[in-house]
Amino acid sequence: MSDLAVVPPGLILIVAGFLIAGTRGRVQDAVIVLAPLLTLWWVWQVPDGVQLTAPLLGYELEIVKGTTIGRLFATIFSIMAFGGGLFALPRKNTVELSAAFVYAGSAVGVTFAGDLITLFVFWEIMAVGSTLIIMSAGTLRARQSGMRYLLVHLLGGVVLMAGIAGEISASGSVTFTHMTPDTLARWMILGGFLLNAGAPPLSAWLPDAYPEASPSGMVFLSAFTTKTAVFVLLVGFAGAEVLIYIGLYMVFYGIVYAILENDMRRILAYSIVNQVGFMVIGIGIGTELALNGAASHAFAHIIYKALLLMSAGSVLSMTGKRKCTDLGGLFRTMPLTATCGIVGAMSISAFPWTSGFISKSMISQGAADGHMLVLYFLLGAASAGVFLHAGIKFPWFVFFQKDSGMRPPEPPWAMRLAMIFFSVLCIGIGVVPGALYALLPFPVDYIPYTGDHVVGMLQLLLFSGLAFFLLLPALKRTLTITLDWDWFWRSFGSQLATEFSLQGSRALLAFTKAAQRRAEHLIAQLYRHHGPQGVLARTWPTGSMVLWVAILLGGYLLLYFI
Repeated sequence: MSDLAVVPPGLILIVAGFLIAGTRGRVQDAVIVLAPLLTLWWVWQVPDGVQLTAPLLGYELEIVKGTTIGRLFATIFSIMAFGGGLFALPRKNTVELSAAFVYAGSAVGVTFAGDLITLFVFWEIMAVGSTLIIMSAGTLRARQSGMRYLLVHLLGGVVLMAGIAGEISASGSVTFTHMTPDTLARWMILGGFLLNAGAPPLSAWLPDAYPEASPSGMVFLSAFTTKTAVFVLLVGFAGAEVLIYIGLYMVFYGIVYAILENDMRRILAYSIVNQVGFMVIGIGIGTELALNGAASHAFAHIIYKALLLMSAGSVLSMTGKRKCTDLGGLFRTMPLTATCGIVGAMSISAFPWTSGFISKSMISQGAADGHMLVLYFLLGAASAGVFLHAGIKFPWFVFFQKDSGMRPPEPPWAMRLAMIFFSVLCIGIGVVPGALYALLPFPVDYIPYTGDHVVGMLQLLLFSGLAFFLLLPALKRTLTITLDWDWFWRSFGSQLATEFSLQGSRALLAFTKAAQRRAEHLIAQLYRHHGPQGVLARTWPTGSMVLWVAILLGGYLLLYFI
């Protein structure tokens, strides 16, 4: 066990990513399926404490450090890599899968990083891997959104690196531990973490980029970047009150834009921001119950969000359509996909006996125990909003609204198997929550299935469902464009650059003309004095020249002797 502990578990997935690029056929399939399972087993061979160190510039890097919270996230990341690889098998894109496994391995590497430098290295590898996943879709929109995605995350990386450098300079230590945001360096570290979480004002990178990836690519993207950010916030900034307000913004921002959206995958992309907002709120509350809720909700969210995106990706693969206005009635020929989508929708809505119920309710209870009444009611309202946009809107408009006339078949067997696997996990965790609670960082003294919890949530969900169907005419989407924060750098920034270029060209032209006029005037003055007819060009009499030489010589002698 000690020999295994010194090998970073994420390295298995990273190596597998390179093997995928160099193999084909059944060997490649075996790597895709077996590497995540080997990583999962390896994760549980690493005991608590620092297992691998390395010196760097006088500091001691903790490359492998086992912790309860790190093991929890590494476990779900490994499971996600397995499910995502299985879903991608029928339509294998070697570049995408290779990048996805490097991406997943780097996320696992972050969960075992005990110092800020190791964390940063894996953090930046994640940015490169996720960008390649987006661009590997091969479309113009994917390349453009991938480039915007990369620029945003490189900006976040610069902010994070500057914060890390400042923190190391101030503290003299590279250890990644709990921090209070009370210095500029720590605020910069927090800002770098929050950018990856999809926090304002740069949260639009997520719905801009993720939906442009392939159906399987978006499944991978949904799991790692934002949840790795949740992990580092849990470790580094638990109890920071500012996170409550940031999380509330994310929760309601995601709901509003998801309700307005017509693209089914953009609906689910905004839903990622919304759900991560719940986790950020739990981290901001900072009690053991709330932190357990944030960690368990991250675990559950990876599963049910992947399931929802697999359902949407199956529809996109079989129909080529992604807008709600083009879909409907697909349950007739895609019943399994519809059923799995409904399971995911029930889980994200925290329906009792699903994984979302046993995790999200811990965050709400943490707010109640902390006597945060306003926050408790806002979380209740947000739960109703989640049911509106993801619990009902997504399955209704995709599978059950007015028949679109399309009769696509079910997706290939591997895609169906991946959806069934994640559906079983959603229901299994919801029915037997103790298995997940045993993995959480703090002892769990919480019973989710009490009468008031179950009845209260059912009432909230049922009345939300009633509101949806009463307001259905208003909720039907049209072919419109919803402006988001990315308008500032996609449209306004471009217009500003164009206007600056035009005004700059005009100013340069005016400056050039003014300089030319001044130069011509100077030349004319010089010509007037020094030209053939100029004052200084005239022939002087010899006597006058001798007189002036004598005057200058006399003045020099006078100054010399004085």
